[in-house]
Amino acid sequence: MAVRSRKTVRRSISLAFDTDDKVKKLARRQRQSTSRILEELVEAGLAAKEAEKHHFFTLAERLRNSQDPGEIQQIKDELARMTFGS
Repeated sequence: MAVRSRKTVRRSISLAFDTDDKVKKLARRQRQSTSRILEELVEAGLAAKEAEKHHFFTLAERLRNSQDPGEIQQIKDELARMTFGS
């Protein structure tokens, strides 16, 4: 097991019972602590949010530079889905 050299912060969180059950099962399967699994899930979620933000701004830039009406509408639709859902 690798030793982490970064400073850690203790947090207290509440999870729904079924979410906690899934975390415990995942920890057992991967033979890791539930704290480590939660940390990995949070890191993955943060990375996904950052990727989503990057994708949004990439689309906005494409919209700004596009001259094709079909592409403009397609980009607008995708931006609307990202912003407002389905």
